[in-house]
Amino acid sequence: MGLTSTHWGTYQPKVEQGRITDMQPFSEDPDPSDIGRGFIDVLDAPSRITAPMVRKGWLERKGLVPSGQRGADSFVEVDWQTALDLVAGELDRVRTDYGNQAIYAGCYGWASAGRFHHAQSQIHRFLNCIGGYTKSVNTYSFAAAEVIVPHILGDFRGFIYNQTSWESIIQDGSLFVGFGGIPLKNGQINQGGTGKHIQKQRLLEAHQAGIKFVNISPLQEDILDVVEASWLAIRPNTDTALILGLCYHLLDEGLHNTDFLASHCTGFDKFAAYLTGATDGIAKTPQWAADICGIEAEKIVSLARQMASQPTMISLSWSLTRQAYGEQPIWAGIVLAAMLGQIGLPGSGIGLGYSAVNRVGHNLEQLPFAAMPQGINTVSDFIPVARIADMLLHPGAAFHYNGQQYHYPDIQLVYWAGGNPFHHHQDLNRLVSAWQKPQTIIVHEWCWNALAKHGDIILPVTTPLERQDLGFAPLDNYMISMEAAIPPVGLARDDYTIFSDLARQMDVTEKFTEGRDAEEWQEWLYDVSRQRLAKSGFELPSYHAFREAGWHKLPARQTPEILFEAFRRNPEANRLKTPSGKIEIFSETVASFGYADCPGHPIWQAPPEWLGKQDADYPLHLISNQPRTKLHSQLDQGHISAAAKISGREAVTIHSEDAASRQIKDGDIVRIFNARGSILAGVRISDAIRKGVVLVPTGAWFDPASGQPGLCKHGNPNVLAPDRPTSQLAQGPAAHSCLVDIQAASAADLAEEVCAHQPPEIIRG
Repeated sequence: MGLTSTHWGTYQPKVEQGRITDMQPFSEDPDPSDIGRGFIDVLDAPSRITAPMVRKGWLERKGLVPSGQRGADSFVEVDWQTALDLVAGELDRVRTDYGNQAIYAGCYGWASAGRFHHAQSQIHRFLNCIGGYTKSVNTYSFAAAEVIVPHILGDFRGFIYNQTSWESIIQDGSLFVGFGGIPLKNGQINQGGTGKHIQKQRLLEAHQAGIKFVNISPLQEDILDVVEASWLAIRPNTDTALILGLCYHLLDEGLHNTDFLASHCTGFDKFAAYLTGATDGIAKTPQWAADICGIEAEKIVSLARQMASQPTMISLSWSLTRQAYGEQPIWAGIVLAAMLGQIGLPGSGIGLGYSAVNRVGHNLEQLPFAAMPQGINTVSDFIPVARIADMLLHPGAAFHYNGQQYHYPDIQLVYWAGGNPFHHHQDLNRLVSAWQKPQTIIVHEWCWNALAKHGDIILPVTTPLERQDLGFAPLDNYMISMEAAIPPVGLARDDYTIFSDLARQMDVTEKFTEGRDAEEWQEWLYDVSRQRLAKSGFELPSYHAFREAGWHKLPARQTPEILFEAFRRNPEANRLKTPSGKIEIFSETVASFGYADCPGHPIWQAPPEWLGKQDADYPLHLISNQPRTKLHSQLDQGHISAAAKISGREAVTIHSEDAASRQIKDGDIVRIFNARGSILAGVRISDAIRKGVVLVPTGAWFDPASGQPGLCKHGNPNVLAPDRPTSQLAQGPAAHSCLVDIQAASAADLAEEVCAHQPPEIIRG
């Protein structure tokens, strides 16, 4: 049996009598993830979509008048030709009557690790063939960093996956300070596929080498217990204040590296005036920071001195960006590293998200693998990815982004293939209202998640286990020949087949397919990659030899990667892509935008929702982090995810004192609520979480109660998270700035059963 590559690992499926009975880990992986085994019991479960479906209310109105029933309607099963006729007809009608900018295809990825059957690439290529679409920019993962870091360091995507390697940290480091910790559960994942998980092994090797770790997080579990990290249980959303306090002490005691600041940075004088209070009358002392972040001033002083006295790696978790003013902790952390003067040195400096994915710190070459060409999108309209509800609710309204003003397009048709906005987005009750606005929503899905239930025309697609593909990406050095383990379930088709059929109906067949079938495209992608890699000194076997072998391993780097090593060595010859060519502690460009919520250097701003607000109605701070048992919401219906739930609901972790004051016991079902809505969750009591903080992982499929508006029975925390931007600069998501309260669930709360994984009513025949 062949292999299949997924974002969370590579597996060898075991098939008996046409059904997958096991997902055995790849032999090369020393720390395999269990997530992939969640496929076993769901491929032909009731949650599987086995035929094209059309929402009953839409079919009666043909989309011309939104019915307001998305998410609560039944579906009519139709044959493929009927479904394709409806889709092609709607695309033609909307682009003719309103223009292609009225078609939105944000299509946030993650549907498949395969290089060819990548839904996001397929849909964008197809829509570009018929005139284009309104797109989204940036990611829910780290939008604030994507926009602010290029202003500071000249780039972001160019180095985010090629940071200082664990090998360098192990050899030459001494202290590792993790703002947001080093969450190994996140390191299970790699975009585009994972052959070998390295984060746990490297973390243990660093500990054995004597590296000291500091975990700055409300959650003690954000770092592996065995490394014996010092835990600074910070108040959520206050990392910027803590960093400013550290910076102040470095300056006050003369521990900052003045030579590096002069030769490699610009604008430190303006930032120093802010630190000392010369500009606003408030000195950002360790005591000032302590009053905000809840960490004693003595510990802040001690940490500053430790960092200045030894090689120190400062790691900034991607989660720090997902809060109000999420640009600020990233910028402040880079400034802190610049003041220490260790950027570009072995084993130290700055890092963005160790173990955020498996690639960060992995000592690999960045290789130029080919991707499916998407063509040219002639539509200029776009939105920041997390502003979808704003766009739907306020067509024509102005919004700011990265120094410019734009306007939201008037969307009439949403076409989604890959990803699930009812997982990624915040304030889901608001999104449900916004989702009623478009005339038509077309969805490619394989299971009845919330996106499918809120669609109009649902086209059933295959899973990676039902198709041949290429499993390779620039984030891993294993190339996997993905083989179909079982035939497609029901009438499911892959995205390429669906779009090829639509292209035929819309007279763009040659433009879309270029005369190639799926197998020929995969051979083309492989051969182009083989030619590119050969120029970089990497020889690949022939396509057919690769298919026969099943996988191929590329060598790792021979020397440890050190981020900004060349810039450190010669800042003039290796200038950064900033206006000054240096690290911009103060950015004239950002300052010129005039944004009060993101000025020219990092500052502390109190979030709209945080524990310092002393909100009597909502006294607890909700953290909604990435789940341990699934990737985002994928495979939430499987047995691996189910095993972590409590009475079929997502778990909430709460401190023992917070639980006792509410007379809540371990295993109880509780209602977590704020003004945006409420969710039900099962209680898990722990003192490894800061008092006043509660944790509900993301990923539970949205399951609104019919009898209680605003309630999710299943425990999706994005019902509670605010749909507000990080700032006018990046417009990123601010999910982690969220206050709630908890109480025991009432009989009325529990009146309806959880049905998140059940299909809607289906009318057949």
